[in-house]
Amino acid sequence: MRRNRLKTVAMTDCARRRFHIMLLVLLLALAGVAFAGLALGSSSIGATDVVAYATGNASDMAVNVLANVRVPRVLGGVLAGAALAEAGALIQATLNNPLASPNIIGVNAGSGLFVLLFACVAPHALGVSAAGAFLGALASALLVFFVSLYAGASRLTIVLAGMALTSIFTAGMNAILIFNPDAYVNSSGFLVGSLSGVMASELVIPGCAICVGLLVAAGQGTRLNILSLGDEGAHALGLNVQRTRLTLLSLAALLAGAAVCFAGLIGFVGLVVPHIVRFFAGHDNRRVLLLSPVVGAIVVCACDTVARTLFAPFEIPVGICMALIGGPFFIYLILRSRKGEVDGRS
Repeated sequence: MRRNRLKTVAMTDCARRRFHIMLLVLLLALAGVAFAGLALGSSSIGATDVVAYATGNASDMAVNVLANVRVPRVLGGVLAGAALAEAGALIQATLNNPLASPNIIGVNAGSGLFVLLFACVAPHALGVSAAGAFLGALASALLVFFVSLYAGASRLTIVLAGMALTSIFTAGMNAILIFNPDAYVNSSGFLVGSLSGVMASELVIPGCAICVGLLVAAGQGTRLNILSLGDEGAHALGLNVQRTRLTLLSLAALLAGAAVCFAGLIGFVGLVVPHIVRFFAGHDNRRVLLLSPVVGAIVVCACDTVARTLFAPFEIPVGICMALIGGPFFIYLILRSRKGEVDGRS
């Protein structure tokens, strides 16, 4: 008996050590991807200029390019990727639906619609984009929540309802831009998701919201693990299921909305990244919620760097790159779901 207990403790320590090593490797990979994002671009500014900038010895041209263009863009990619990936992990676990993500169930589109509405009403008000993004994301998340609550909807029904909401919200955004083309600067990039032209001042409010949201989300793994036992099992353990779901969806809406207000409608990050994390780290939501933001930041930063350097001086919005990756992956998940291979712990 004692030998079995010692063996279990040793296995737990080994798993914890592997997790710490994985987290360290991912953080180093994120640092490398971020450095590449700073060093690569259509201008002649390279790695030596980045090092010189960090030590305060860069030329005026390097300082101008890095401080005003590349640093805000890389920081925006890190924040957007982390927020969208964490929002996707929260939504999938909360709804027990591996096909769900902020863009699939309409959260991104709802956020984008409210950003454009608020931009029309109060274009110069401080924090108006962030407020509109959060309210739109929250409204969309609540609609999906009530569909799942009162309709007893299946996973596919929730996805279809989310796609219907996305179509409605997208039509609303297009209508606003038809009647008021100047409602939003770089609206074409906003609709597909782009980090082009992101300024440091635009990241202050959403960046603070994302950091707070990530800190809160990191502590929700135990509640999500209990929620994965099913409603009856969660109730038996003293968890208020509906209140917990509503709280976690609101938290996901905060993260997704904060990302949308400066990065636009970048899709599929919240769908792909949690599945990647579960494949390597297992299904414990405590680990998934810690690793998803790091992997999401790596994916978005890497895709954005490739998108703006592959055809330099022309660039592709990062949202297009994510769609090229996420679209086939979504089809793959649907095919697996129809075969019964995808469940809430996949």
